[in-house]
Amino acid sequence: MGAEKKKDGFDSKIGFILACVGSAVGMGNIWRFPIMVSKFGGLTFLIPYFIFVVLIGSTGVIEEMAFGRATGFGPIGAFGTATEMKSGNRKLGETIGLIPVLGSMALAIGYSCVIGWIFKYAWMAITGSLYAMGTDMDTIGGTFGMTASAWGANVWIIIALVVSFAIMAAGIASGIEAANKVMMPALFGLFVILAIYVGFLPGASEGYKYIFTLNPSGLANPQVWVFAFGQAFFSLSIAGNGTLIYGSYVSKTEDIPSSARNVALFDTIAALLAAFVIIPAMAAGNGPLDSGGPGLMFIYLVNVMNAMPGGRIVGLVFFICVVFAAVSSIVNLYEAPVATMQQQFGLSRHAAVGVVGVIGCVVAICIQAIVSEWMDVVSIYICPLGAALAAIMFFHVAGKKFACDAANEGGKKDISGWFYPLGAYVFIPLAILALILGAVYGGIG
Repeated sequence: MGAEKKKDGFDSKIGFILACVGSAVGMGNIWRFPIMVSKFGGLTFLIPYFIFVVLIGSTGVIEEMAFGRATGFGPIGAFGTATEMKSGNRKLGETIGLIPVLGSMALAIGYSCVIGWIFKYAWMAITGSLYAMGTDMDTIGGTFGMTASAWGANVWIIIALVVSFAIMAAGIASGIEAANKVMMPALFGLFVILAIYVGFLPGASEGYKYIFTLNPSGLANPQVWVFAFGQAFFSLSIAGNGTLIYGSYVSKTEDIPSSARNVALFDTIAALLAAFVIIPAMAAGNGPLDSGGPGLMFIYLVNVMNAMPGGRIVGLVFFICVVFAAVSSIVNLYEAPVATMQQQFGLSRHAAVGVVGVIGCVVAICIQAIVSEWMDVVSIYICPLGAALAAIMFFHVAGKKFACDAANEGGKKDISGWFYPLGAYVFIPLAILALILGAVYGGIG
């Protein structure tokens, strides 16, 4: 494998932060986080979740951003640089670096099916056909069943990916950064409006009461901590690929710890906003709070929104928010494979986007019937493995001096005293634990 070359970069600090927030704010925040809060009891889940967000944000997020920036490469080049420094063997690291790249591609392909569903529902919300289904659960469930079946969303997958890859083809600054500067403020603003509206619905107060309820005995349940860790881990987009590749596009003057803190903060705010919309809305509509996965968003929540006063507008605003979250996430997931095609094979950005886009689209269309199983395998095994490998390469293979210098460059304070021991001896075991617990529990969030 050849040496990689940096092609493009972020133009501003806010653009970089918004792009990283966009990569982290995805379906996990919108349909998984509210269910975890509901299933495990409000603050009983939120307390361990916040603890893990702080831990992972101050180790894994900083590590992947700094690793990418210090080497100027994606996973393949970064891992190659680390092994070359340690033993002079660059190809070993480059070969291992394929794991997170393939993981990113596999996860992106799975999400391509989901984003197809989201685009379809957003269009149905725009045309009014979503609201026209009313509150008949058989009709709503049947519509989603046909959408999520084999070959059920072919056209919508193609449309969603054309939009996403058009953003990527425009480049880092002109495409990804510019798009996130629009999508992320819009997403947060619209979610705030929805949260305020839902807060005034009769019965919504029960949802807020539930969110802020603490059951001390529940904190003794190991599952609460396992799932809180899993949710924080994957919500912050730590898998040795997306955050690392975005880091490679960052200026040497960027304060990485500050950026990591902002990403963790805004990702958490987005997740809480989703919970403040969905749980009170489900409470107001007497919906089942313990129904997770796609069924929550595409069946139960549609039923609740259609029964609300102004339900057509609520559904429209909600699915526009979900489109923004989905596009920003999938662009990040596909960026590692695109950058690999550019850096390893010398393709232009347009050519790399085209190759990856065609592969992603064709495979996504073919796996629609097994997308749930596909996503389980990728999220349980490949993503935690990529995160663990990236951290091992950064902290132990490249070494302490490299890790500390990379994290401190451009920063206002020297964080070596706490960053290295926390990252090298706490975060890495937790990443490995994520892999083990994922296999034991069939997924950890």
